[in-house]
Amino acid sequence: MDRSTVTNTLNRRTFLIAGGLTALASTKVLGANNTIRVGVIGAGGRMRDLLSSADKVGGYEIVAVSDVYGPHRDAVKERSKGLATTHLDYREVIEKDIDAVFIASPDHWHVRMAIDALAAGKDVYLEKPVSHSIEEGVALTHAVRAGKQILQCGMQQRSWPHFREAVDLIQGGALGRVPQVRLYWWQNYNLNWAPKPIDTQALDWKLWLGNAPDQPFSDEKFARWRWYWNFGGGAMTDLFTHWIDVTQWAMKADQPHAAQMLADKYIFTQWDCPDTVQAAFRYPGFDVVYEGMMSSSIDDGGIEFRGTDATLKIDRGGFGVYREGVAEAQNPVLSASSFRDGTIDHMENFLECVRTRKEPNAPVEAGVAAARAGHIGNHAYLHGGQATWPLKAQA
Repeated sequence: MDRSTVTNTLNRRTFLIAGGLTALASTKVLGANNTIRVGVIGAGGRMRDLLSSADKVGGYEIVAVSDVYGPHRDAVKERSKGLATTHLDYREVIEKDIDAVFIASPDHWHVRMAIDALAAGKDVYLEKPVSHSIEEGVALTHAVRAGKQILQCGMQQRSWPHFREAVDLIQGGALGRVPQVRLYWWQNYNLNWAPKPIDTQALDWKLWLGNAPDQPFSDEKFARWRWYWNFGGGAMTDLFTHWIDVTQWAMKADQPHAAQMLADKYIFTQWDCPDTVQAAFRYPGFDVVYEGMMSSSIDDGGIEFRGTDATLKIDRGGFGVYREGVAEAQNPVLSASSFRDGTIDHMENFLECVRTRKEPNAPVEAGVAAARAGHIGNHAYLHGGQATWPLKAQA
């Protein structure tokens, strides 16, 4: 199966205390009468994932690709069976006769590229985090809402069927009141990722830097740019962003009003951003706690919505609901499993919206709010461990 399968061990009518369980959400697949012409901007590893997902959906073709690294451009051209034109400057791609662009550049380029594409009349699939700063999020929202273009933020959980069902359960009152949400994500960079050697003769490093301060080329920065303030925001704008988006979506909240962050560089001391994080966020009526480290990946990542009547634990493989006071409480009374990457569903939703002009599952406001929470956490880390919203000027 390629969609979520739900296993129910408790009568749903007796389990839900408010509202009924909605059917498993899915996107409507329209007849692909017209092929969507796409430009690719930023052709590294994440773009390969996006294109693989788009291939599974179908109904699109790559017209042009831009990247500052020659081998990345060549790989996409080959993928298009030689049809795509290759470009160093992304602006040449958005000048093409295309319908949409996929953007998977480093974070510090996201908003500039997206705004330019929107101004050129192109729809946009923009990888997360959609912004590199809080101010950029404001500018991006204005650019989207001032026009008629579609922008899908790369928050793929919004289209992932079991995440959509879990949100319906939470919003339907199945857990009772939810005073606390726990987020966690551990990855082990020492175990599973070593930067690959780069042919610097095929790289335009100056263009890659963009508006970042001039600095010498570094294999580490090129490969792990997320962990340097000039280009990314570490775990808080990478991993945390996904989970806080699900949390804000389920809890109908869009920003914390206070944050605390305890973090340090215990493993990768050469990075700017901390590799070990404990953070807490206060929202109206509930708190969020997050912990993670770039080592010890046994538990991977997940979310726990801890309610007064039940707890829902969810990750990218599925979810389980655990009812308070039920015998064998360690066994879920309701569960779901997922059998394919939700990026496929998310890309399907985007391509459908390009055709129908409907609002996408992850609109700009959702992406900006998720990124903003990460920015607030980083602000707390950089200013004594605490922050309140709206952010106050620091001496």
